[in-house]
Amino acid sequence: MQLTIKHPFLCLPVVSHPKDTRVLKLFDGEKLLLCVYFPFGEAAADNGTYSYEYLSPLPVSEWMGRTLTLSAEFPAGFEDAVTQTDELPVSGEVHPAVHFTANAGWINDPNGLVYDNGTYHLYYQHNPFGVNWNNMSWGHATSTDLVNWEHQPIAIAPDALGTIFSGSCVVDKDNTAGFGAGAIIAFYTSASDRQVQSMAYSLDNGKTFKKYARNPILTSTQRDFRDPKVFWHDATDKWIMILAVGQEMQIYSSANLKDWAYESSFGEGQGAHGGVWECPDLIELPIEGTELKKWVLICNINPGGPFGGSATQYFVGTFDGKKFVNESPKNTKWMDWGKDHYATVTWSNAPEGRHIALAWMSNWQYANNVPTTQYRSGNSVPRDLSLYTSAGETYLKSSPSRELLKLRGKEEKKHSFKVDRTYNMDKLLSDNTGTYEIEMTIKNRNAEVIGFQLFNSKGEEVDIYYNLVEKKFAMDRSKSGVVSFSSDFPVLTLAPIEGNSEMTLRLFVDKSSIEVFGDDGRFAMTNLVFPSEPYNRISFYAKGGSYAVSSFKVYKLK
Repeated sequence: MQLTIKHPFLCLPVVSHPKDTRVLKLFDGEKLLLCVYFPFGEAAADNGTYSYEYLSPLPVSEWMGRTLTLSAEFPAGFEDAVTQTDELPVSGEVHPAVHFTANAGWINDPNGLVYDNGTYHLYYQHNPFGVNWNNMSWGHATSTDLVNWEHQPIAIAPDALGTIFSGSCVVDKDNTAGFGAGAIIAFYTSASDRQVQSMAYSLDNGKTFKKYARNPILTSTQRDFRDPKVFWHDATDKWIMILAVGQEMQIYSSANLKDWAYESSFGEGQGAHGGVWECPDLIELPIEGTELKKWVLICNINPGGPFGGSATQYFVGTFDGKKFVNESPKNTKWMDWGKDHYATVTWSNAPEGRHIALAWMSNWQYANNVPTTQYRSGNSVPRDLSLYTSAGETYLKSSPSRELLKLRGKEEKKHSFKVDRTYNMDKLLSDNTGTYEIEMTIKNRNAEVIGFQLFNSKGEEVDIYYNLVEKKFAMDRSKSGVVSFSSDFPVLTLAPIEGNSEMTLRLFVDKSSIEVFGDDGRFAMTNLVFPSEPYNRISFYAKGGSYAVSSFKVYKLK
């Protein structure tokens, strides 16, 4: 199939449940521009028209006016469905309102999070040609406020070294790499029959990248060797790279971002080892109420999470530019106690010295099978990280970023009430679309269990409660809606809690997810839900002892 490029985007028709997957190639003359595994459907039986769910846009402006060749075993009607457009096409499926998702297609790990010149860049693992994991590229979106995101064209696409796995970006303010002062430099894993580290640089504020001519910059004989996180270390005046290698992290240093020297490894005998370690991050955080700071090594693991599948663990300790030392080698610490919080990394160069984290909101046990059609997966809300101490131990706090307050609508309802009451969410909110925030303070009067249920007219419910005897916070989504797509999905998740006299909760409910933050982020729990209609009732209860009195606010989110 030949076509002359007259518009910036070439749009290919994608099906969510393909009849088969074939290799599709795009050529400029004899030069291969694109080679992907493409999900093909078939022509409709009645009129031969090709049926598809959404259009995947390929940026082709650099070949404007040229005649390109699209090559594959095309089913009937496919060629007639290929179009060109001046704008990125919009998916027809209803997406979550306040969580980032790709316009269409599959996403997983956040990549290359970097702040530059007033803009937050979010790159992410992306398959633009289907709703399952494949064809890994770096998708791209930008924001000035962390809550409103603008979709951008693919930033880094596969090449001869392989597909583009996870990584990070830095702003090279002092031109240490020689690409130009202020260049945004991306580090990523090129994945084919082996995994190697590559780099690319952007001279237009992260919009487009040019790959380094001497890639790869780092190789290994290890099978799992990926996800480079790079940052500047002031004390040693060097760049540091931390890599996930099997079930350990390896640390490298460099003066120019091109030549890397091995420094040390971390992992043996530390934390959870139920699966491969992935997506590392290493950051220095302040300890609340003190002038002290400690280093935190974020380590994502799959499988091996506390409730099965993937999860994010972390270690607190010291780092001298060469070696990280965990201060509590006998303890395993989890960043989030839900099933759907993985691949957590932080923004590089964030303003005001902030450390803002973002996670992929799914779990590898069922990520390819969740019941959405034109897109799969999204990100958590952004969270600001800090440290606090309790009983002589240092822990990570994940608090919803302050920018999320901008999402609150003008309508606010405040209530004080006794338990054993049910409230109509449709009356608390003028328009309950399934996207709202709840702030709640619970004052305990010696009850054993204090909880509430979010539910709808279909009988679908999420049970959320404190077990004050066992000192645990729980969320049960076993009856939350559609759960049959995976036996690993309908599960009870639990988080340890400290006190039991007064507890605060903040919940973000957004169509297909619930994120809970307890005691200003001392614990967090993220779980997907797929109700057939919004949860429009909330019912409070207590068991044992005296009942509790609770107050709460409900905010409609924009």
